[in-house]
Amino acid sequence: MNYAYLKLVHVAAAMIYLGNIIIGLFWMRIAAKTKDINIITFTIKGIITADKYFTVPSVLFITAGGLLSVVYGHFSILKTGWILWSIIMFTISGLAFGIKISPLQKRIHALTLDKETFTDSEWMNFNKVYAEWDIWALIGVLTSLAAFVMMTLKIPQ
Repeated sequence: MNYAYLKLVHVAAAMIYLGNIIIGLFWMRIAAKTKDINIITFTIKGIITADKYFTVPSVLFITAGGLLSVVYGHFSILKTGWILWSIIMFTISGLAFGIKISPLQKRIHALTLDKETFTDSEWMNFNKVYAEWDIWALIGVLTSLAAFVMMTLKIPQ
């Protein structure tokens, strides 16, 4: 396979991945501000579904396209700083998603499911879980953006 096509797959997957995780954070913040359980439930379910159809497949294509580009481009992962550090940042993002973000999304969904209103204590519990999700989602976004910047600008050398 041609290096340029592999790089195209890698970059296209990165665009889909970044777009999806950034917009998920955006929509969830808007939904939480409404304090409407139905909107929050709908939004978190949409985020979970989008992760299934966009985030997870794009991670596979980012990884495959990136690793094959390294091979076909004759790069050394350990000796090329922008590749190594991008992989480290992308891995941190993936760990944040797998260990924290995804389970918190499921908790938020379970908390809001089949509810029309929340009591004060339920709102406190939701706000606690949502705040934790918001922080971890931001970590996932920022580490992914750091990888994107490093890959694009090829820094550090």
